[in-house]
Amino acid sequence: MTKEEIKALNKELENASPEDILKRVLPVFNPKIALSSSLGAEDQVLTDMLIKIDPNARIFTLDTGRLFRETYDLIDRTSRKYKNQIEVFFPDHQKIQEMVNRKGINLFYESVENRKECCHWRKIEPLQRAFSTLDAWICGLRASQAVTRQNIDVIEWDENNQLVKINPLAQWTEEQVWEYIHAHKVPYNVLHDKGFPSIGCLPCTRAIEPGEDVRAGRWWWENPDTKECGLHKR
Repeated sequence: MTKEEIKALNKELENASPEDILKRVLPVFNPKIALSSSLGAEDQVLTDMLIKIDPNARIFTLDTGRLFRETYDLIDRTSRKYKNQIEVFFPDHQKIQEMVNRKGINLFYESVENRKECCHWRKIEPLQRAFSTLDAWICGLRASQAVTRQNIDVIEWDENNQLVKINPLAQWTEEQVWEYIHAHKVPYNVLHDKGFPSIGCLPCTRAIEPGEDVRAGRWWWENPDTKECGLHKR
């Protein structure tokens, strides 16, 4: 798909519902399209929508080795409910071992550079392996999630990964996400009920205080404009 075709598709779908976006793009890219799920609320909504359209849709996640127990439980519950085995990609153990022995087990607290190196080996490298068989990926980004995501489109060219990137929930609010979850009985991470709106690795995620931004609990020791792991580099 050319950049002009992507631009035209984005224009066509900019006001479409998430379900209609998925119905439109799946036939275009099948079988080289997948949902990259972090098991967050948005990705659980997309999982529910996607499976209702195509029960055999491909869904994968990344196990960084430092996730919450509740996240592992959700992977299992989701796979069982939808009868669709979520693929799990793991980091290269040799790269992780070398990094930890060189910089320490909690290197990410020391500097943004260290944190991004940790994210690279635990998330970016396995993600690139997952992407190697794809032409397009679906993700749960919303424009209102963070200052780093305000200008996302429904359909984008992911220059960093050389793929088409599809954001069906780009214009949804957090309220719409939770309305869908409750209306459709979508399984979600129990940590959301304990003040964790955004959930990543255990050492890098905390509950937020009332009035804080939904991403405030991710890498809370950093400035807001650095709070991306590199998966959504633009």
